Amino acid sequence: MKPLIDNARTLGQRPEEFAHLAQGQSPEVLFITCADSRVVPSLITGARPGELFELRTAGNIVPPYGSATPTGEAATIEYAVEVLGVEHIVVCGHSHCGAVGAVVRREDLTAVPAVRDWLAYAAEEPRSSDPGDPEVAEAVQGHVLAQLERLRTYPAVERRLRAGELRLHGWYYEVHTGVVREHRAASGTFETL
Repeated sequence: MKPLIDNARTLGQRPEEFAHLAQGQSPEVLFITCADSRVVPSLITGARPGELFELRTAGNIVPPYGSATPTGEAATIEYAVEVLGVEHIVVCGHSHCGAVGAVVRREDLTAVPAVRDWLAYAAEEPRSSDPGDPEVAEAVQGHVLAQLERLRTYPAVERRLRAGELRLHGWYYEVHTGVVREHRAASGTFETL
């Protein structure tokens, strides 16, 4: 914790680097990814403060739109699309994902009921030809595509997509190599950026 505190202390000693942020934000991208500590959107993209609007959830799950109780995830997506006018949404899954791995391996999650109930929101059960594979690459990539389809059901997203004002991107990040792959619709595969 000490290195984190030390950095937080020195950050405030350079106010000239941050003054422009008080004018507001106009990010071009909503970046939806996992809460996993090994996945750092600004490290992956090189983004500076104000360039990404981020949504981090366990397993980068996009919950269904229109549940009886509004969710923070739905509010974040709607705000990014309707108020900030982002032009791109990236759903970024990653290798070694504990959430997707737990679903694929059908792990007993009774000791963590909130996690169990959250993972039930996966748009469809991720599949893997090798459930024992610690990378769960195949399952994560399929899961990313399912979350993109889920996003299309959000009215604001659907409207902006139809108007040609928004693009969706599926990414897969390898935590053990740093390689990022993007889904290419033409080939149906994830290819290195």
